[in-house]
Amino acid sequence: MKLSDFNYSLPQKFIAQYPADKRDRSKLMVLDHAKQTIEEHPFTDIVNYIGPEDCLVINETKVFPARLLGTKDKTDAKVEIFLLRQLEEGLWEVLVKPARKVRVGNRLSVGRELFCDVIDNTVSGGRVVRFNYNGDFFEAVERLGQSPLPPYVKREPEPSDKERYQTVYARVRGAVAAPTAGLHFTKEILRKIESKGVKIAPIVLHLGLGSFRAVNVEDLNRHKMDSEYYEITPESATKINETMKKGGNIVVVGTSCVRAIETEVTSEGWVKANHGWTDKFIFPPYDFKIVDRLVTNFHFPGSTMLMLACAFAGRDFLFKAYRKAMKDKFRFLSYGDAMLIV
Repeated sequence: MKLSDFNYSLPQKFIAQYPADKRDRSKLMVLDHAKQTIEEHPFTDIVNYIGPEDCLVINETKVFPARLLGTKDKTDAKVEIFLLRQLEEGLWEVLVKPARKVRVGNRLSVGRELFCDVIDNTVSGGRVVRFNYNGDFFEAVERLGQSPLPPYVKREPEPSDKERYQTVYARVRGAVAAPTAGLHFTKEILRKIESKGVKIAPIVLHLGLGSFRAVNVEDLNRHKMDSEYYEITPESATKINETMKKGGNIVVVGTSCVRAIETEVTSEGWVKANHGWTDKFIFPPYDFKIVDRLVTNFHFPGSTMLMLACAFAGRDFLFKAYRKAMKDKFRFLSYGDAMLIV
């Protein structure tokens, strides 16, 4: 399939700029791709679609306030420093704005306590910087940084975003974008799911800005995903494999989880515990080895997340659901409503 196969018209009015008043007040569209049926529910009904023999896979990555506003030494020109990933202690790959004014050798300051030296350029147009800071670097970032929001949220971050652009089970710091399919879950919903006997298998995949990077090639085989760090513990791998052996469903929350577990599939078809970096790109046609059901949001035209959802549900059926979602005023993208594909 080609990039143009995944384009559709998404009017701005359907792009959610704020989350629902409460996490579980979002809507849920349920797609049965075997029966080709589409149903609409409140998100709280998700509990009814997960049985006691099933396993729920969630992404425990935690978003940190990676957007730092600073100045360039000597000129005091304002710059934005967006932390992408830590390469080693004190050494970071970042994006800077305006990029044309930030060169190797420049020093950038954030407030009076945090500064970095630009030491290299990256292939993707970013910079490599070395921070100098006495004390806890991440504590300073938590105080000085702003929550990064996706580029299609056309407003400045607000204090409430630090809590709402984060899942209730976020634990492992390292993401610059939230695994947004998980934003709908509350602790109460998770308690109800677990009380049914469902196994919950937490994994980690730290989403980077590559999640929002545009696909610029018509031939999808030529697209290269950014590498993102993931961890699958032995305990979670065991829960997933035991569920599969007993015939239960593996219910995966978000495309990030799908990419992580589909990266670590043995030749016998089981999930392997591991950690590392993945650039796995899933688009139609694709033979899913582990995933039986997928919780996801409504995705941006031409995005890699949309392509993965199409690979799971079938492109024509998914686009039919998207058209119905617009007709019925569903909210799209990160702060929007949810979809369950069974």
